[in-house]
Amino acid sequence: MADNGKQNGDVVKVNFNFRRELARKVEGNLANYCYQCGACVGDCPAAYYSDEFNPREIMLKVLYGLGDELIREDSVLWLCTNCYNCHERCPQDVKPVEVIISMKNMLADAGIYPKGVDRVIATFESTGRTVPYSASIDNRRAKFGLPPLSPVPVDEIKQLLEPADKGDES
Repeated sequence: MADNGKQNGDVVKVNFNFRRELARKVEGNLANYCYQCGACVGDCPAAYYSDEFNPREIMLKVLYGLGDELIREDSVLWLCTNCYNCHERCPQDVKPVEVIISMKNMLADAGIYPKGVDRVIATFESTGRTVPYSASIDNRRAKFGLPPLSPVPVDEIKQLLEPADKGDES
């Protein structure tokens, strides 16, 4: 079991506010069904290549409501590759990857993300694509018998990205 910086005998106080906030962002209380079997770690490429990343330990921190250990600068969550192996292996259908993605969204909402992501976000907001378009993209697609990229409805994307007006709730 993860030590979470606590000494034997120290009490961990569950932060139910963090758990409730996370439950609103992901399919309810999925994390509550995690019984810490460790199946999520078996095929996890991030756990294989990193000593820091362990989806079982992340789920334990979620169960304890230790959001401050996950939603912070240099968060281990960014090491997740979103491969969905943990979801496929979980006998409880907890979907650890969905929980992690939701927390990544919480990090992004707080403006906490790895270096370079701000450029990807800016490119997406202005073009609707995560990679800047160039003629070489269409040339490569033609080489594989694919049609040129179709235009992106940037105005629709910008509309979707605008914050919801709280006054319009009826």
